[in-house]
Amino acid sequence: MVQTIGNPLTWGVGAARAAGSGIANAASHMGGRDTADITVREIGMDDIKAALRAGFDDFTAMRSDVVFIVLFYPLIGAFLVYSAFNATMVPYIFPLASGFALLGPVAATGLYEMSRRREAGQDVSWADAFAPFGAPSFGAIFGLGVYLLAVFMVWMAVAALIYRVTMGAVPPESPLQFFGDALTTPAGFAMILIGIPIGAAFALGVLALTIVSFPLLVDRNVGLPRAVVTSVEVAKKNPRTVIAWGLIVAGLMAVGSAPLFLGLIVVMPVLGHATWHLYRKAVVAA
Repeated sequence: MVQTIGNPLTWGVGAARAAGSGIANAASHMGGRDTADITVREIGMDDIKAALRAGFDDFTAMRSDVVFIVLFYPLIGAFLVYSAFNATMVPYIFPLASGFALLGPVAATGLYEMSRRREAGQDVSWADAFAPFGAPSFGAIFGLGVYLLAVFMVWMAVAALIYRVTMGAVPPESPLQFFGDALTTPAGFAMILIGIPIGAAFALGVLALTIVSFPLLVDRNVGLPRAVVTSVEVAKKNPRTVIAWGLIVAGLMAVGSAPLFLGLIVVMPVLGHATWHLYRKAVVAA
């Protein structure tokens, strides 16, 4: 199979046209037209390991494409950290970093398409990452993406409330003061003990709704309701495996975020491609 790299201006113009056309027709495609049966299978840790290996293989095979696509992740992450340190938003660094992962499934949509094409033996180029913008299922993908953005905003509001209730309304004078108070005072312990389980609940909810929904929408025009229901069915049928996958994603995201989010250049594409392969193991089309 030949990997191709097109002219950036050419595929950029094409992607913009596809996006405009997709947005214009989004509302009319939320329901989907693919009514073929979908079978949800049981998956285990061996399937997760195989998906991660396949995801890494996709990453190494399409590295130039992938690095370009996910480069905005560390740039945005670094910007968020910079803003937090310079706009009296230090208490929101961790909520921003953890909430950042809530948007990962929609941001990885292009990676799913690249893995799909490589799996089918097709040529893969930069432009293929933008193919979902012009797909019949783009309306559903867009709608689910808006939902994730809303969840992110709610999470940030909840995190702000937790901080005010536990630490008070007055912002810290410096990052050093905040970290000192958070790690050495009863109020800081309360903030952590309350914030972590609530954040985990947000993450688990998003995971159940999106573990296969975005890859399914990239693969087939099944519509938003059916994609979400299928994702929930996968979570219900494989609760331990799905939770294990969530912990692996959280752990790898934490490692990738540590050096100013630069590690996400590798972590995000590997997880994105792996999610596609996990979807393939969990969902079977009739």
